[in-house]
Amino acid sequence: MNSDQYLKKNDQDLNGQNLIKKPVKRDLTRVGVVDIGSNSVRLVVFDGAGRSPAYFYNEKIMCGLGSGMSETNCLNPQGRARAVAALRRFQALAEGMGITPLSAVATAAVREAEDGSDFCQQVERETGLKIWVIDGKQEARLSAQGVLLGWPGSYGLVCDIGGSSMELAEISDGKVGKRQSSDLGPLKLQGISGGKKARNDHIKTTIMALKDKMGLQQNRLFLVGGSWRALARVDMERRNYPLHVPHEYRMSTQGINETIKLLEASDPEKLRRLCHISANRMALLPIACEVLRRLLITFAPKDIAISSYGLREGLLFAQMPKKLRDRDPLIEACYFAEAKDARFPGFGKRLYRFIQPLFRDFSKAKRRLVKAACLLHDVSWRANPDFRAEICFDNATRSNLGGLKHSERVFLGFALMQRYQKHNDGSQFNQMKTLLTTEELEQAKILGKAIRFGAMLWTSDKEMPGSLHWKRKTRMLELHLSGPTVPLFGEVAQARFAALGTALNAEAHVKITD
Repeated sequence: MNSDQYLKKNDQDLNGQNLIKKPVKRDLTRVGVVDIGSNSVRLVVFDGAGRSPAYFYNEKIMCGLGSGMSETNCLNPQGRARAVAALRRFQALAEGMGITPLSAVATAAVREAEDGSDFCQQVERETGLKIWVIDGKQEARLSAQGVLLGWPGSYGLVCDIGGSSMELAEISDGKVGKRQSSDLGPLKLQGISGGKKARNDHIKTTIMALKDKMGLQQNRLFLVGGSWRALARVDMERRNYPLHVPHEYRMSTQGINETIKLLEASDPEKLRRLCHISANRMALLPIACEVLRRLLITFAPKDIAISSYGLREGLLFAQMPKKLRDRDPLIEACYFAEAKDARFPGFGKRLYRFIQPLFRDFSKAKRRLVKAACLLHDVSWRANPDFRAEICFDNATRSNLGGLKHSERVFLGFALMQRYQKHNDGSQFNQMKTLLTTEELEQAKILGKAIRFGAMLWTSDKEMPGSLHWKRKTRMLELHLSGPTVPLFGEVAQARFAALGTALNAEAHVKITD
């Protein structure tokens, strides 16, 4: 088989390609995805390919396959050798984990290189790994679908920058619309002759052409890719931002421009060490910022958000039926965590129903946080009691949960802290409090007290033995218990019920029913 025949056979539309085998079982099994990009080759193993998969294993090798392609039109020889070695290792790891066959996707460098098909054949021959080479519009779609995995129902413009290309995709109402691909990857832009002025002229001309095809797109700009995540780390450092989680991190145009100025004025080596950015990534960041600066001028988005979900997650989303796509990724992840780690799986749902009367005035968005807290309230029970509250906070704020703004992560964290301790004082948490309003902090405290009481009163996945009744206008909190369940209301439960009443600034009473 010659090179052209190989690419024609393997470069198929992923809409019709079932990359994830055994779809009936895919929500129960681990799924391995390999992303062969211009900068890096990465293996990600998802623990269950359901609506909100966990990251079981993640390994990246910065091979630089696309380095120097502007001059040679071929894959970088050293990068190619490193990539083959990495793929050989990934295949062996997958066999050891029992997750073969892997789904491998290659993007701009492999599809554009003269020896791209030779590389694919070599990999298949030496590792048995079959590579699907996707075109720019397919790459744009998959990256946008990755954003939708974490942000269901979101709308705006997705910008995925790799080493050799930059893709734009429109998203609205859970669907991907217009898509375009360009050559604005930092590795590709390095090869433009004429210096910075010629490069910026090319960037401006290309982005204006993209605007003509995509439209104005003034809603949210979602940034996907390692260069953007590196920029977010620098932005967090500049702002002294307390929560160093790139996913769903929000930035403004003014803030990004200030961060770019900081980047230009700083010692690159000192800054990259301070922000924990790899040397390879840092070398490309200034050029990526030139692209972003022009994007912001041209499209004028209302705000900017980082998405850690991209092409790899898009591969999963592309295979999901609509019914699964429509589920809430946060709640699905919490159900998964409860089933895996809680002492009494299923109790979280009962607990949510029990305390729900206290939160009827909450918005729909806030009620989902109440449900998430109930499902997660017991997953850290194995932790040392002296540190359990802090671990609960870290699990909520730093774990790989989708569908959560940073302020919502912190809200969950403070609520779960209250489940295990009376106060959330401590200098390590003071900065986090700045992400919430005074009212939100009080709401998190009440939620934590309610969970703390409910988890003491009952532990079974069967119906709760009593019911809470909350009269907000008269500040009256009542616990209704039937006669046979009164013994459950012991001294510790009584103390926690009283603490809940105090948090609500209410009179707390118990009513015994027949």
